[in-house]
Amino acid sequence: MSLNTSVEDWVERLGGQDGPDRYRRYALGSVGFLAVCEMGLWAVWVAQSNADALSLVYVAVLGAVHAVIQFLLWRAALNHYLAVGPRPVGLLVAFAAVTVTMAALACVLLSSGRIDESDLTSFTVWLLMFFAGPPMLALPPRAGAALLAAVTVACLAGAVAAGVTGPPLGLAIGGSVFMVPFMAVASRASGWSVMLIEQLAAARQTQARLAVAEERLRFGRDLHDVLGRNLAVVALKSELAAQLAQRGRPEAVEHMVEVQRIARESQREIRSVVRGYRTADLHTELAGARSVLEAAGIDCHIEYGPASRLPSDVQSALGWVVREGTTNVLRHAPGASRCTLSLRTASATEALLVMENDGVSDAEPGAGTGLAGLKERLAGLSGTLATEHDPGGFFRLTARVPWEEAE
Repeated sequence: MSLNTSVEDWVERLGGQDGPDRYRRYALGSVGFLAVCEMGLWAVWVAQSNADALSLVYVAVLGAVHAVIQFLLWRAALNHYLAVGPRPVGLLVAFAAVTVTMAALACVLLSSGRIDESDLTSFTVWLLMFFAGPPMLALPPRAGAALLAAVTVACLAGAVAAGVTGPPLGLAIGGSVFMVPFMAVASRASGWSVMLIEQLAAARQTQARLAVAEERLRFGRDLHDVLGRNLAVVALKSELAAQLAQRGRPEAVEHMVEVQRIARESQREIRSVVRGYRTADLHTELAGARSVLEAAGIDCHIEYGPASRLPSDVQSALGWVVREGTTNVLRHAPGASRCTLSLRTASATEALLVMENDGVSDAEPGAGTGLAGLKERLAGLSGTLATEHDPGGFFRLTARVPWEEAE
């Protein structure tokens, strides 16, 4: 199973279209839990400390303010990281100020003998651990890392100035060196994961819209290709039947019966297009082109070449070329007297279909959407379509499709 498929399944399990919102709420819930944990740790520190009551009240109040600002800054920083909110500069300054104030308070308590070195060590590590996360989302990576480094160095320097030495100092430095980068990276990864989920959901919506647009284009192209020739034949035979009827000729009935047959065939083909199953059979299209063109009084010569050896997808693509080319002859070559269709191999790995006719008017033939649709079909097989319009009234349609003959 691919990574992309696994992530999409994960999004689906998160609740479908509501998945990104749920995941963001989950991330914010995790941050809220982190803030509660910080309050709990400060409560534990206050409970086991031997400091005087007023000092413990200061620590408890500042710790609660630090936890609340941490949560608010986390939420604002996440919105900024996802480009849905401004950079929370005010909250970031307040958060850094409260952090430095708490560190300074702990150093004063140690200097005055109201707490011991172990209390300051745990105080400093916890403080820096909870400070490290939000700035990495609120600021660019380098600026966030610089701020974390500055605050960390300042807090540890304050501890040294307050008299922390030996193992307690080593524990404070080691804990800070480990926890600060860990929380910073975890914070950045959490924001990145939320952004990834939201981008994936947006990509899936875009993919769905593109699929609908592609299906509309396919339907319009197939409808044009299916009805183009048939309607041209219906118009031609209806005009001929009208002329014969005016002369009292019985052949008019035969032509109208043929019109009826073509109309029913068009209905069947339209239903096939709607179902998305229709393919053009090359042999059928070549035979149909000969019948239609000769009925219009145009001499048609066909060279089948390797038609029977071509793969089915190549035959289908070239069948559409024959159909559209026949439609163009009927529509844009009112003076046509002959048409040649030649199917051959331009090389050992390329099929070449050339359709030539005369009687083209001075206007550029095939100016509608049919030739553009053919180019799209052939492009799917790495094929090409080219047209040439000579001043003498000759028009050439050339399709090239690569293929490999089965062993």
